[in-house]
Amino acid sequence: MPRTSAKKSESRAAVIKALGHPSRLLIAEALMKGEMCVCDLKDLVGADMSTVSKHLTLMREAGVLNCEKRGLNIYYSLACDCLGDFLRCVDKLACGGKKTTCC
Repeated sequence: MPRTSAKKSESRAAVIKALGHPSRLLIAEALMKGEMCVCDLKDLVGADMSTVSKHLTLMREAGVLNCEKRGLNIYYSLACDCLGDFLRCVDKLACGGKKTTCC
């Protein structure tokens, strides 16, 4: 495999891994509606601040999230508007396994 293809595959895998946890998917789905404060995401996930912070850091490092500090709060938003399209395709694959295209 050419070097650029291998690097591209590694980058893609990092993004997919960043979404590969139920709590992180829940966060991503919530952020499709707009930015949220870390304290709201903590309540949404139902985990302690440390756990939620680890999820958010992993997602941010993979390029899935943007963050902005305002005063004492940190607000998160999706870095890519098309994530909803991707998740709809995943839903079609996960909810039936039919041999139809998703897009």
